[in-house]
Amino acid sequence: MENVEKAIQRTKIKTVALAGGVSCNSYIRKEFLELEKQGIRVYMPDLKLCTDNAAMIASAGYYNYIAGKKDNLTLNAVPNLKL
Repeated sequence: MENVEKAIQRTKIKTVALAGGVSCNSYIRKEFLELEKQGIRVYMPDLKLCTDNAAMIASAGYYNYIAGKKDNLTLNAVPNLKL
């Protein structure tokens, strides 16, 4: 939150968005909502949309495995990989 507040002060922005895995953290959500008292508009997803992607990744891996797709240990992360 310290960094968020510094960024708001330096850039004079009036809108912030909370997204990604941290958007499920109740403490962070509460702290972001406190920014509204300073006139900052806050956007964040509903909690039901803030789930862990591990289950989705495991499911994709499972279906690739049963389809016979296997990789060796040289496989690297590709952030925009199509599933």
